[in-house]
Order: sequence, then C-alpha cells, then structure tokens
Amino acid sequence: MGPAINKRPVPTSPPKPSRCWPEGALDQALALQRQLAIGDRDWHALKAQRSRRGAEQLAAALVLLLGGDDPSAPQASAARQQAIELVEHGLGWLRGELSDPGCPSHRPATAPQPAGD
Repeated sequence: MGPAINKRPVPTSPPKPSRCWPEGALDQALALQRQLAIGDRDWHALKAQRSRRGAEQLAAALVLLLGGDDPSAPQASAARQQAIELVEHGLGWLRGELSDPGCPSHRPATAPQPAGD
C-alpha cells in the first residue's frame, strides 16, 4: 500500500474570514434602502408616517453598517457609530418621540420683534 492521498482540494486563495458579511448582503440592503427612501416627490405625502420614517432610517443604518464596518473588529468603526445613531433616530420615529417639523418654506413668517429703546 502506498501513502494516503489527500483528496480535498487545496485552496488557491486564502479563505474569507468567517465573520465577514454574507456575499450580496450590501446589495440587498442598498436595494431595500432605495425602496424605502422618501423622495422629493413623495415627501409631503409620507413625511408624517412614523413607521415609514423609522424604516427609512433603519435601512440606511444597515447600509452604513454593511458598507463600512468589519464585524470582526473589536472596536466600533465610524460606520458602526453612524449606524447606531441612525438606529436610535429610527427608534425615535417608531416610538413616536419624533415628528416632522414641517418645511421652512411653509411655516408662517414670524412678526419682527420691536427694537428696544
């Protein structure tokens, strides 16, 4: 009997780290974010829908996280910090803690204050 032959293929390139984001996840997150984003044409109709605004913020946070963060890194990256801020903002919308301030161009003008003597 001859020596045992290893029949497993030898990788030609190093394997990807096991903690990286799944392939295609960023593309899917981008597609979702684009679908949920409130554009200029729909802004007035949808701006007061808290669930819609929350979902928009959460999808944007996911894009930031997948696009700019290494999940195996022990320290939070700038992208991870920005994603956290967007998640907190999205939660504010979902909890009803935030509301649309309105468009500055549609607010009534304030009367000028009298000058002091």
